[in-house]
Amino acid sequence: MTTRQAILIAGPTASGKSALALRMAKEADGVIINTDSMQVYDVLNLLTARPGPDDLGMVPHFLYGHVSPAIAYSTGRWLADVERLLAGSEIEGRTLVFVGGTGLYFRALLGGLSAMPDIPAEVRSYWRREDAEQGAEKLHAILVQKDPLAASTLRPTDSQRIVRALEVMDASGRSIVEWQKQTGTPLIDPARARKIVIDPDRAWLGERIATRFNAMITSGAIEEVQALLALNLPAELPAMRAIGVREIAEYIAGGLSADEATNLAIIATRQYAKRQMTWFRNQLGNDWDRLPYP
Repeated sequence: MTTRQAILIAGPTASGKSALALRMAKEADGVIINTDSMQVYDVLNLLTARPGPDDLGMVPHFLYGHVSPAIAYSTGRWLADVERLLAGSEIEGRTLVFVGGTGLYFRALLGGLSAMPDIPAEVRSYWRREDAEQGAEKLHAILVQKDPLAASTLRPTDSQRIVRALEVMDASGRSIVEWQKQTGTPLIDPARARKIVIDPDRAWLGERIATRFNAMITSGAIEEVQALLALNLPAELPAMRAIGVREIAEYIAGGLSADEATNLAIIATRQYAKRQMTWFRNQLGNDWDRLPYP
């Protein structure tokens, strides 16, 4: 566990956390480390709201766009990438500014990651196909039968975690809840880190989401999705589920108008932001400073 100065900035999508991270990193001679599960992927620069060239030129940024969309990246792989980064000389002596909207990444960073079984490729592929074909609620019903303990902790619409629980049960014969009790070693000392979570007004955030998505469309988001679709990747991969991909893909295929696709994507983004805000309120403790705006 590193004892270096660290600043953690969590918040829902479009809340301005990246701008706050940039400002704080400049003030503290720091580096910015991505803590968002979608911004790790290449190709989707605009749709995942990755920092642009100007921001990248002001402060060193790490773990952005370094993963192929053909890979099902995980919290464990992200934590391993952070560990390698901290062990290297590239950021030695610099303040660490972690910023993103993925709560599980922050949890792993501060509390370590539970040991998990290796998942055979055929098991992973099977449940991801089942999810794509049947949907989250049907898989949740299966999980209730296979692992009622895990099912009781998950929303029936949380497809990613339902699939993960089914994979673990099939691969190991043990509930993911049991595996999660075996915690690992934190990379950052929670007592020494400054922890900030942005908790904005929902109406304000909703307007920002709409404005930002419209700007994405005019700046090349459609072309990004065309490039992603050209890779012919399985629909169950995380990158293919980035908000806006399905809606824009339907527009490209002629099933939706541009306005319909945009409106649906804005609605989906607002719903996602609401889930993020709920998670941060329930899961991040009183040792996090809560800001109404960045």
